[in-house]
Amino acid sequence: MRIDIILFPGFDELDAVGPFEVLQNATQRGADFEVRLVSPSGTGELVAAHGLSIRATSGLKDEPRPEIVIVPGGGWNDGRPEGARAEAARGEIPKHLAELHRHGATIAAVCTGAMIVAAAGLLRGRPAITHHSAIEDLRAAGAEIIDERVVDDGELITAGGVTSGIDLALWLVERFASREIAAEVARAMEYQRVGSVWCTRD
Repeated sequence: MRIDIILFPGFDELDAVGPFEVLQNATQRGADFEVRLVSPSGTGELVAAHGLSIRATSGLKDEPRPEIVIVPGGGWNDGRPEGARAEAARGEIPKHLAELHRHGATIAAVCTGAMIVAAAGLLRGRPAITHHSAIEDLRAAGAEIIDERVVDDGELITAGGVTSGIDLALWLVERFASREIAAEVARAMEYQRVGSVWCTRD
């Protein structure tokens, strides 16, 4: 299963690196995941919100198509010229997410990455959550706000702020690999899963 984590200038480091570590640990324990760090600017270094330089391994639209896409947040409220708000306005990532969703990909957002997904028109009328500072913006975009750490609405999954990306990634491991592997990864990372996962299908 191919999983892309989208990087862009000003993304929040933990939103992307937390899920990346969880998924790589799951792969080492038998999960059938192939994880890529992708960017609209192609391969090369980007600078994240807190100054971390990180290298994307693939371009945003490089084949093969991913089956799961993780969208980090960062920079929604601080007025910087880079970050989630700038990417939502620019439109390239939202357009790509809409196309992937049409072709059956599961879209997962961490923190204010949900606002980029909302800019793609995917969260209108759908249950979702984001960082507490952007909840009213997400509501204004038409989402039904669910006050849970991770909200699973089938092919659209959202998580609250920053560290909830680890819980989201562990949920992806549980849902798409196994509960046992998710538990092994959490134990290896000495991470206590926080809160519950709200699922439409429940």
